[in-house]
Amino acid sequence: MSTETTPGAPATCPLNFDHYDHALQDDPYPTYARLRNEAPLYHNEEHDFWVISRHSDVREAFRVDDVYSNKMGVTLDKSAWNPNAHIVMSFLGMDPPQQTRLRKLVSRGFTPKRVAEMEPRIAKISQEYLDRALALGPEFDWIKDFAGKFPMDVISEMLGVPAEDRDEVRRLADLLVLREDGLRDVPQAGMDASMELFGYFSKLLATRKATPQDDLVTALMLAEDEGDRMSDGELTAFLFLMVVAGNETTTKLLGNAVASISRHPEQRAAVFADPELVGPWIEETLRFEASSQLLARQTIADVTIGDVTCPAGSQILFNIGAANHDTDVFTDAEEFNLHRDKGELAKHIAFGGGRHFCLGANLARLEATIALRQLIEQCSSIEPKYDEAQRFYSANVRGYASLPVTVTPR
Repeated sequence: MSTETTPGAPATCPLNFDHYDHALQDDPYPTYARLRNEAPLYHNEEHDFWVISRHSDVREAFRVDDVYSNKMGVTLDKSAWNPNAHIVMSFLGMDPPQQTRLRKLVSRGFTPKRVAEMEPRIAKISQEYLDRALALGPEFDWIKDFAGKFPMDVISEMLGVPAEDRDEVRRLADLLVLREDGLRDVPQAGMDASMELFGYFSKLLATRKATPQDDLVTALMLAEDEGDRMSDGELTAFLFLMVVAGNETTTKLLGNAVASISRHPEQRAAVFADPELVGPWIEETLRFEASSQLLARQTIADVTIGDVTCPAGSQILFNIGAANHDTDVFTDAEEFNLHRDKGELAKHIAFGGGRHFCLGANLARLEATIALRQLIEQCSSIEPKYDEAQRFYSANVRGYASLPVTVTPR
């Protein structure tokens, strides 16, 4: 199973899946289909990791705690896969009861009410960036001029990061998830960025302790459950997670939304004529091109699917991208369909599931809804220049680093 092949190769070729391969990342879905059909519990023998890819298996795995563990983290990067993953990944590197405790405390500060109250400010930030992008003319870069900036400013606003620091925080966050071809680890630039961000948020936390503000950092600092509060280390790790996860996934969602629907001009025309279709546009994008494609776990018991068994103590990947293209669940799963049945669409698992459901899902959906509604209010169409687009290569995240577009203002 570890013989080299190319993405989308005929099924007669040996099946090989390696998520660090940039060539595969360019178009992973033919290989995802082969994983589901030929090896639903796949073993990469060369690098000794396993993959589950069918929707039923991945959905169930998210809800099982006595088989799959988060204690080693959610990425197979060599330097990140260790028992201290929680120091960087917060509760993403924990199992119950520690994970339950920390998520409960975080939820006391990062509430749906706080997110909802941010809506006017989110709309203002989005509008400011969109106005700047449109002022560049009918041609601009959807990622570099808008989608890569707007989500980070929302997170920064919530955390109280000063405006003059945001460009640098955004640059450091990008370096953390970018992966070089052939390198199976965080590059040195990413490691350096990690240290800088931790130092930055440690100082921000110290400042809030001295002078509390009406922001999320202060709310988290004061969050309490029966006398229990987060330690400084837990607070810093969560702030780090917010910046990386909250920024990158929403940026990729916005890029994937424009890139995917624009390959179907009739669907694009429909949504630009009817803002009520923005919701389905977002949900179908989450299904079709999930920002977070892969999440790692360690098995703490044997896992058997069919006649194949993955032993306890193994590295295993939940292939969300493959699960969301499962033809047993989604009609014409390989096609982007704005008008997909709502009940079917609700089955996508782009935000995980169970106790591991993404805590920032509401915020991501709100940001995307605001941004895309503003786009269609001010423009009658958007056309990507696919031949000039650049992929963002990451071990877990799928999206664009650059997506030049031409818009038609109303």
